[in-house]
Amino acid sequence: MNCACDQANLCSYEAGLAQLIAAAQPLTESEKLPLADALGRVLHQDLWSAIQVPPMANSAMDGYAMRSDDVQLHTPLPISQRISAGAKGQDLAPGSVARIFTGAPIPHGADCVVMQEMTSTHDDANGQTWVTFSQAPKVGDHINPAGQDVAQGAQVGKAGDLITPRLMGVLASVGFAKVPVVRRLKVAVLNTGDELVMPGQPCYDGKIYNSNLFTLCGLLNNMGCELISSTQVPDDPDTTRAALLAAAAEADVILSSGGVSVGDEDHVKEAVEELGELYLWRLAIKPGKPLAFGHVNGVPFIGLPGNPSAVLVTFLMLARPYLMAMQGRHSIGSQSYPIPAGFVRLRAGPRTEFMRVSLEVSSGHLAARLQANQSSGVLSSATVSDGLLIVPANTKVAHGDMLEYIPFTELGAA
Repeated sequence: MNCACDQANLCSYEAGLAQLIAAAQPLTESEKLPLADALGRVLHQDLWSAIQVPPMANSAMDGYAMRSDDVQLHTPLPISQRISAGAKGQDLAPGSVARIFTGAPIPHGADCVVMQEMTSTHDDANGQTWVTFSQAPKVGDHINPAGQDVAQGAQVGKAGDLITPRLMGVLASVGFAKVPVVRRLKVAVLNTGDELVMPGQPCYDGKIYNSNLFTLCGLLNNMGCELISSTQVPDDPDTTRAALLAAAAEADVILSSGGVSVGDEDHVKEAVEELGELYLWRLAIKPGKPLAFGHVNGVPFIGLPGNPSAVLVTFLMLARPYLMAMQGRHSIGSQSYPIPAGFVRLRAGPRTEFMRVSLEVSSGHLAARLQANQSSGVLSSATVSDGLLIVPANTKVAHGDMLEYIPFTELGAA
């Protein structure tokens, strides 16, 4: 499995992504969860409705249900019954109306509803309430037909659907108390580097706090993955091999950050090649060139770069789609939008660039404003950005050029 490469032996972003997706083996195991606990999980099988929604025609308004032919403007009709939501009315007596409330079932014999704002009422000497209409109704006015939302037998979910709050509402509306979901994808995270210390520990000279672990934890949690282990690995080949083997013994996927470049202390690439196979190494992207993909003892391995922004970008644009494919999701792309550039770039870079940008309105037009520092070591700019702007390789940028923009909200990183 070899990537088609461009000049300088770097694999293009498109070819690298295609290779990752093609290699993904979706999980087959499932579990049943209470619907309330299923948010963010992936449906394991197609679901159909055993009922129609709504089960019967109901009123869309507070008002009066009647036969449209009985209504004459300014001629009162008597109220023969009162129907509230959850109640069941009687057949409508000819020449009368039913006081009805939103969601209440339409009584047999009625064919329309007049909202109460278009009526007036008065009581006669016998205590009978009469209704006068200022607007003539038409058949079907303000009635929600039976099955308007969901027909009996209709498909309400597809295998591979992400369970969102919207889908949860639909599944609840047809009576699903439990739903079959793909089991959680088990991910082990390895962070390499002698320089790393955990937040809360003393950070002596030469050390830095481990931000990558927390970036990856947040991104994996947003995807519904199960982080089964997180290991801080020093720059030592034996320890690196041992950590990879331990991760392979319990994980569906191994993610690492750092150690896949060409430095003397980058031991991950060599260890993966010893313990398994490396299919892909180094992409023509910026940030994130030293990305690796392979397996350790048959367990998929994705090696992300060590710089914080490179970790963020490569996870979002490469690792995330791969993990989504492993989850069995049928939609793994992220919605992008054409946005005019609000900056100039006179030199064309040799790699596809994913640039952190904010959207701003200038002279009535929306444009992507480039964050000043695009260094792969600068993560803070991502917190004040709205998303990533994709600048193709070998492309100069002028003000107003239309480029592909992906919001962080679409990437699960908001």
